[in-house]
Amino acid sequence: MVGTVRKNRAELHAELLVIKDRAPQSSMFAFTDTTALVSYCPKKSKNVELMSTLHKNAEISTREDQKPSMILDYNATKGGVDNLDKVTGSYSTKQMTARWPLVIFYNMIDVSAYYVFIIGTEIFPDWNVSKLYKRRIFLEELGKELVTPHIQRRQHLPRTPAAAATVREIQERTASSTPMREVAAEGKRKRKRSEVCRPSDDVKTSMTCAKCAKFICTKHSVITCHSCVV
Repeated sequence: MVGTVRKNRAELHAELLVIKDRAPQSSMFAFTDTTALVSYCPKKSKNVELMSTLHKNAEISTREDQKPSMILDYNATKGGVDNLDKVTGSYSTKQMTARWPLVIFYNMIDVSAYYVFIIGTEIFPDWNVSKLYKRRIFLEELGKELVTPHIQRRQHLPRTPAAAATVREIQERTASSTPMREVAAEGKRKRKRSEVCRPSDDVKTSMTCAKCAKFICTKHSVITCHSCVV
């Protein structure tokens, strides 16, 4: 592991943070049994701290800027991490929170979604090849696929017309491929509130739609004989 360390970390030795009277391009090292830490001053009144479990000695390069080898190794390998932070920051699920487990969870979702996008484009290289915003399209489709099962399990439509229309569209689109729910149990049919009536009406019914299996009252149903159905 090689990475930068924030200056406000309580574990850092105070002498490493002092930048007054430090010469430009100078380095200070600190060591434990398993880690090494360097404080490098690229210019006056500025320093950078790096920690490493790979480097075991105070090795400084022969370059003109006299950078420690720890910093050179970090600069040579940090591109992948920086690029991942950049692409996940463009489309992110992160929200402001004071709970650190949620921060990790949001980052896991962002990184996983990006990895799935990379794998998917490798498997299907012709998918939206002419689009410049393929990742945005992929995330939109991924989000819809993740929420569709939850929408199908909703017993009541949302109150707002726009949300209700979205739920109804997804339910109708997948009704043909979704098996009808079983509503009979021990010889008795379950009674539930009609899913097309207003919640304030509180209409209970045991009838269900033969196509989408929604509970529906007689007021909003149409009786059709078997001959007409065929």
